Amino acid sequence: MLIAHDICLERCDLCMTVRSFYVRGNTSRGSMNMLDSSLQGIRQLYVFQGGSDRLRTALIETIGNEMERQGLEIWFLHCPSNQDALDGVIVPAIGCGIVNSEVLQGSNANQLVSHVFELNLTSSVTAQALREHQEELGRLAELIQQAHEQAYAGFAEALRIHDEWEAIYIQHMDFEKANRIADQYVDLLLGNAVKKGSDAKEFHRFLGAATPKGANDFVPNLTSGLKRYFIKGRAGTGKSTLLNKLAAAARERGFDTEIYHCGFDPRSLDMVIVRETGFAVFDSTAPHEYFPETAEDEIIDMYELCVTPGTDEIYAESLADVARRYKAEMRRSTGHLAQAKAFIDQRDAIIEAASGTGGTANFIAQLKDQFALMASLMRNG
Repeated sequence: MLIAHDICLERCDLCMTVRSFYVRGNTSRGSMNMLDSSLQGIRQLYVFQGGSDRLRTALIETIGNEMERQGLEIWFLHCPSNQDALDGVIVPAIGCGIVNSEVLQGSNANQLVSHVFELNLTSSVTAQALREHQEELGRLAELIQQAHEQAYAGFAEALRIHDEWEAIYIQHMDFEKANRIADQYVDLLLGNAVKKGSDAKEFHRFLGAATPKGANDFVPNLTSGLKRYFIKGRAGTGKSTLLNKLAAAARERGFDTEIYHCGFDPRSLDMVIVRETGFAVFDSTAPHEYFPETAEDEIIDMYELCVTPGTDEIYAESLADVARRYKAEMRRSTGHLAQAKAFIDQRDAIIEAASGTGGTANFIAQLKDQFALMASLMRNG
């Protein structure tokens, strides 16, 4: 039974918090970058050049934590290739952000943001010391790239195997019923509500990613304080289709919509959030499987609702074979990401050994002052 909930169009205190997600992904379709949509409304972007992952992450965390202390909403962009690193931080309320230079690859940031400032974290002394390691750094850069390419090839093969998984369920799927269920949830969650007075923003991101330590996600963080719908099911049972319909309906009604793509296959969706109406609907199957924790949480089981009963049992042997091959390929691919991370650590060790601490405090002070100024102008404007 569908249970309607009240739609609240006002921004609540729960929205003023820290959000964590990925804008880059190690996927079955290669390296993917979705930074651009998160730059909507950003007027100043600081780009870190040089330095180690550890140094850049420390700077990003410092600024982000300071802005959080001032009560502003913070978006931390996590790095998919180094689980201990950050790709950047965005403070939407003041129109400012910081990213690492690698995040701009495949991005149109220079066309989307009016003021882009490059900050070189490598001092002249450090640059001189690093010249002695130029050949080794070049070799490591090639190894990092090769390991990533091997991972992408493995993920592509895993996707091919995953298609076999989907094919079994698709032939026993009631698509008409799946479409009716999707329409029911569009009516339940959005009804006839229309937001007027502003252009709707659509944000494309990843809720999780393939990392050197395996799959990681930020579902609990992103869905905190929202009415949550957990979509259960199997491969090919209409989970992404339901999410696509919700996203399209929210856009048509003028709501800002967060669309989270699958970190394995970015052509598929994993979650849709419309904060102005207070809901999150997400694919709650492995590798981001969760279960209801509050009375407000609800399950939408597409397998139970739309697939011929007994399909799991009838095809148990074939499904087990597909699962075995799929998991093996995913493990191999994750191993390549772990190799890339080991090379990244070697690269950063060379950079840090050649670097002094001079200038870091000055960078932090300058950035803090600039972000504090923008925050003050926002409050007084």
